[in-house]
Amino acid sequence: MSQFINEHFLLESLQAQKLYHDFAKEMPIIDYHNHLSPKMIADNYSFSTITEAWLYGDHYKWRAMRTNGIAEKYCTGDASDWDKFEKWAITVPYTVQNPLFHWTHLELQRYFGISEFLNKSSAKKIYEQCNEQLKNDSTRVQQLLQKMNVQYVGTTDDPLDDLQYHQAIKQSDFQIKVLPSFRPDKAIAINNVADFTIYLKKLEQVAGIKIDDFDSYTAALKSRHDYFSANGCTVSDHGVEKLYAESYTHSELAAIFKLVQKGEQPDNVAIAKFKSAMLTLLAEWGFEKNWVQQYHMGPIRNNNSRMFKQLGADTGWDSIGNAVDLQSVSSFLDRLDARGKLAKTILYSINPNDNDALATMVGNFNDGSFPGKVQLGAAWWFNDQMDGMINHLKSVGNMGLLSRFVGMLTDSRSFLSFPRHEYFRRILCNFLGEEMKKGRLPNDEKWIGSIVQDICYNNAKHYFDL
Repeated sequence: MSQFINEHFLLESLQAQKLYHDFAKEMPIIDYHNHLSPKMIADNYSFSTITEAWLYGDHYKWRAMRTNGIAEKYCTGDASDWDKFEKWAITVPYTVQNPLFHWTHLELQRYFGISEFLNKSSAKKIYEQCNEQLKNDSTRVQQLLQKMNVQYVGTTDDPLDDLQYHQAIKQSDFQIKVLPSFRPDKAIAINNVADFTIYLKKLEQVAGIKIDDFDSYTAALKSRHDYFSANGCTVSDHGVEKLYAESYTHSELAAIFKLVQKGEQPDNVAIAKFKSAMLTLLAEWGFEKNWVQQYHMGPIRNNNSRMFKQLGADTGWDSIGNAVDLQSVSSFLDRLDARGKLAKTILYSINPNDNDALATMVGNFNDGSFPGKVQLGAAWWFNDQMDGMINHLKSVGNMGLLSRFVGMLTDSRSFLSFPRHEYFRRILCNFLGEEMKKGRLPNDEKWIGSIVQDICYNNAKHYFDL
């Protein structure tokens, strides 16, 4: 394995090796979108086993294990930590061509100094080695982040969150900046009336505002938006099936809200109008506070209804959806731009076929007010593998300015996921190094190296005003 993931892993030319080792490798990490637990950071949590650190909550691994014929009790069930780890170790050799194969061995090396190939025969030894290291203070959550040279962690937080753990982190002597991102998906999901009305009662309680009509509802949500801003939030994040951009009137929205309050299900036209209004209103609030807004579009979630009922959301039953409705994207951005309220915006699509189209769409709304103000987000979720990243880099480069791209993110729930930034940086350096080798770019390591550093770190630092 030491000959497999060595210092020149994925770096297929001298130019690529120079770009990575001299320019990319030591750049700090800005992880501006992830699902890490702020409580675990505030508590400086200590994992009891590598299974807890690696397999709890990781639906990427669960999907691979299920596909390999591993029973659910070894994924989300009540099997012992050792039994779960062993089943993962048995699965690893079958993950060839899946990014999990590379990520697994990068993580073993970077966090635990283990270069051995993980399989059934090596599982027990590696399990014990990792567990022994996890007893040390050097492998607590805060130290794991420091080890990877992380500078900023952008968590994903519901408007109801009191942000107590972010406050605790800020008041501590921990040097890494950990800030919330405003994720209001549940706050506008009137397509599920039962869940939405429950959410409204919680919002009413947290905001301290009686919600009896549309205006008091938006006032309560606005108070949470203000609260997040007061606690350092500068980013909103939205997981949407599409960007809605229907026309609506205030009286229509008031009537739809009254209908929902009565427990009645609105039709699809009403849902689209309501979500259009709320996404627009939230974007305008963000613009007024100079926030960055992110839109993750297009996944089909919870496809397996039987397993969704058993395990709930975010357990590995989602997939790539159809192409994004580009006319809606255009109308949504144009509505905000026409009102002079289009903030810095990052668009992500789960469908890789959208890359070229969205890379051209964002160019329609870059007005010279900020470099890369509106841009195509990193290869996301099912696309954060080698081909997905390369295709994304090509689309951004061919249709826009790759040199202004804000770089990679983990989008992860795992504190052992940060070598994904290294993975991206190696792929980026190999991509540009190959262009240099073929004479398509000047063989100017200093200049191309500065672009690499911008993509890896500087652009994000500037974009998110860190």
